[in-house]
Amino acid sequence: MCEANVYMENEKGDLTLLLDSVDKVIPSEEAIYIENIFGERKNVVAKIKEMQLVEHKIILQSLK
Repeated sequence: MCEANVYMENEKGDLTLLLDSVDKVIPSEEAIYIENIFGERKNVVAKIKEMQLVEHKIILQSLK
């Protein structure tokens, strides 16, 4: 399986799970669109901070 869990990092460095089993990540100028294998979708105003593909983890930083 090639899914990853997407987390949002806060100012203190703590991670909050946004969506699990994500298989689609589409960045744009305004936001990042994420979708998981169950059809759940989110648009997040953030940037990709780190991708840990072996650990199936994507970490975002909020742009708000």
